[in-house]
Amino acid sequence: MRELFLIDKKNYKTGGSVGRRPSVRGIITKCDKLAMIHSLKYNYYKLPGGGIEGVECLEDTLVREVKEESGLVVLKDSIQEFGYVKRIEKGKYEDIFLQENFYFLCEASEIIEEQNLDDYENEEQFVLEFVTPEEAIRVNRESNHYEKSEKEIFRGMIERENRVLEIVKEEVLTKTKF
Repeated sequence: MRELFLIDKKNYKTGGSVGRRPSVRGIITKCDKLAMIHSLKYNYYKLPGGGIEGVECLEDTLVREVKEESGLVVLKDSIQEFGYVKRIEKGKYEDIFLQENFYFLCEASEIIEEQNLDDYENEEQFVLEFVTPEEAIRVNRESNHYEKSEKEIFRGMIERENRVLEIVKEEVLTKTKF
């Protein structure tokens, strides 16, 4: 899978403890819009997905996480690699936090099922919305959560999603009509 970009904050101690969190994200289009998770509490957008559990393969994680967060059922035969982003920075508990985010183009069935959110996702009031990448990026940049967040990792997530959305806008939405 191709590397889309690297985010290396260089704010960590080399040779120290390392925490890893590989995750997957789904890029699902509908009429020039993307399926996005909107945090109503903090007013930001992210692509649906989440962390790999145990020895789960990337595709199985994608299907499970997209369904849990959004209620969308990914059609497994439609999954195509898009790219990955590696993020390296000082962790909350470890010297180095390494996250690899694997992005996949995929389609979902028309039926939207019930979400199965984690506690923090419920607290943040995650909802599925179909929005243009421009709208998601604008909200992510303009919302006051970004400036006020004391969590460097949270700001890194928003930065990563915005950069991926720019690539999706250029490479997917301008060339493909679903």
